[in-house]
Amino acid sequence: MGRLGIIRSGLPYASIEVISTRTNLPIKQVLRLLGVAQTTYNKKKKDKDLLTGRDSEVVLVLTELLDFGLEVFNNEKEKFQSWPKKPNIFHGSVSPESLFDS
Repeated sequence: MGRLGIIRSGLPYASIEVISTRTNLPIKQVLRLLGVAQTTYNKKKKDKDLLTGRDSEVVLVLTELLDFGLEVFNNEKEKFQSWPKKPNIFHGSVSPESLFDS
């Protein structure tokens, strides 16, 4: 299934955990970025529901970004996971992590 098919079909709510693990961010923070309430997430994950097309696309884009970032850091997971937390002059002295919602 291609990218568009995945977005239209929707990813499982459990895929949010993948983003949380790969970014070393708490689930609550990832949910905040997606605009999903914790109670909604808990229920929909339990019911094995699928993310909306918009949220599925955001998860796909974040996954691609994380794959690229890890490659840039020569697959050094710890270095890569610490980078988004540090203020970056290129990003106006804010952390890249603070820009994940955009």
